Amino acid sequence: MSELRLLAEGIAREAGALLRQSFRDPDLRVSAKSTPTDLVSEADHAAEHLIRTRLSEARPDDGVLGEEGGDVEGTSGIRWVVDPLDGTVNFLFGVPQWAVSIAAEDADGTVVGVVYDPERDELFSAVRGGPATLDGREITGSTKQDLPTALVGTGFGYDSEVRRSQAVVVAKLLPEVRDIRRFGAAAIDLAWTAAGRLDAYYEHGLNPWDLAAGGLICECAGLEVRHVPPVGVSNPGVIVGPPTLVDALAGHLA
Repeated sequence: MSELRLLAEGIAREAGALLRQSFRDPDLRVSAKSTPTDLVSEADHAAEHLIRTRLSEARPDDGVLGEEGGDVEGTSGIRWVVDPLDGTVNFLFGVPQWAVSIAAEDADGTVVGVVYDPERDELFSAVRGGPATLDGREITGSTKQDLPTALVGTGFGYDSEVRRSQAVVVAKLLPEVRDIRRFGAAAIDLAWTAAGRLDAYYEHGLNPWDLAAGGLICECAGLEVRHVPPVGVSNPGVIVGPPTLVDALAGHLA
C-alpha cells in the first residue's frame, strides 16, 4: 500500500498549495450547507476537484467519497475518502487551523491515511499495520493514564440543538480533566492526538471523511479509536486516546 500512501501525500500537498492561494481572500465565494453556520467555499470545491482529478488520472477504477462531491463507485476494491478542506470556518475567518484529509479504504477498513496541514507544512500519514509518521518521522500518542491531568480535544456540530447537547457534556467533563481544547478541524485534532499534542480526543457526529485518515493515523500511533453511542441529540461519536483514558472518558460521556 506504499504506492497509495505516496499518491495521497503528493495530492494532499498539491491541494494544500492550491488552498493557500485562497487563504484570507476577502472575495472568496461562500455559501451555507446544512445550517447558516455550516459553510462551504469555492476553495473547498476547487480543492476537491483537483483531488478527484488526480485520483482519477492515477487510479481510474477506484471509488471516491468526498465531502463536497458525493460518492462515486469504483471496481478496484479501493475507495478514497476525501475532505478537501477540513476546518472551512477557520479557513474563511483567517484562522490557520485547517487541513487536507485523504484516506484509502478496502473491504477491511482504512489502509492509508494522510492529513496535511499547509499552514505549518506538516504531513501526517500512516499505512495500516505500520507506524504513524509526521514528515517521515515516527510518532506515538500519549501514554497518560490519569484523566485529571489529561489535555482533551473535542469539536462541536453545526445544529443548535446538537450544540446544546454537546455543551452539557463539556460542562460535565471540564472539571474532570486538565483542560479541553476546541480547534475547529477534526483532522488536525486527530493528527495532533496521534502526535501526543493532545492526550485524548472525543467528538460526536463526525462524518466518514472527518475520521477516515486521522483515525488510522491514531491507531498506528498506538492509540485506541473507540466508536461510542449518541449523547443527547448528537449522532454516534468517537473517543481516541490511550485505552485507560478512553475508558475514563467513556464513563463521563455516557
